[in-house]
Amino acid sequence: MPNGEYLRYVALGDSQTEGLGDGDDTVGLRGFADRFAEHLTAVSPGLQYANLAVRGRVAGQVRAEQLGPALALRPDLATVVAGVNDLLRPRFDAAEVAGQLEEMFAALTAAGAHVVTLTFPDIGKIAPLARPLGSRVLDLNDRIRAAAARQGVSVAETAAPPVTTDPRMWTVDRLHASPLGHERIAAAIADAIRLPGSSDAWTRPLPPQVSPTRRQTAAAELRWATAFLGPWLGRRLRGRSSGDGRTAKRPRLLPLGAPPSHDSPPHEAPSDPA
Repeated sequence: MPNGEYLRYVALGDSQTEGLGDGDDTVGLRGFADRFAEHLTAVSPGLQYANLAVRGRVAGQVRAEQLGPALALRPDLATVVAGVNDLLRPRFDAAEVAGQLEEMFAALTAAGAHVVTLTFPDIGKIAPLARPLGSRVLDLNDRIRAAAARQGVSVAETAAPPVTTDPRMWTVDRLHASPLGHERIAAAIADAIRLPGSSDAWTRPLPPQVSPTRRQTAAAELRWATAFLGPWLGRRLRGRSSGDGRTAKRPRLLPLGAPPSHDSPPHEAPSDPA
């Protein structure tokens, strides 16, 4: 859009896009999509924003459940972020996941939206017990870049800067960004589309801190495995998801400051003038 002015922004994805790690279900979730919408609103005060993301969704579920409603909203800007829930599962297929993402890229761009996605940091650098997943992350990122290039999709390269694996960018569960992490992701997406006022400042490292000892690191890994990895594996074995029974937090296009409403169907964007 000229001068970075967008009128209708729709976010598709899983828990990161929903905003887990930035607020909670009591006070409300914020997250990178809400924060990115704030960047957009500073440039386009009339922006309307919908967030269709639901935690726990794999890429195929995001496509099946969110693409149709997103197209009905006729966005001129959309973010599509999914795949981490897939790569955590035993039967991960990077080609299949990238194919699901590319279907969404293609459909949204064909409908006139500027689509933005991102690459993922190496999970093994955030949670040492997840180091065996490093090759999966690299493979998926390469396929996301290739799919984005074919479909004319902008990519926020959040896989590259070392700051994105700084522990302070993540919550204690190491799967969801912290408020600071969500802030940096939003800034990265703004930078990827060259939004007025954006810059590469999001890539700058955080101030140094004292590194933990080996004993402290080992104790932290044990606490993490007990508090988060164990329950996550338990849900997988029972065939359950953290998103069971949940719906999108913001299914309608509304100004950023308007409270989300779930009591009416998604708002369809007005027809373009003849």
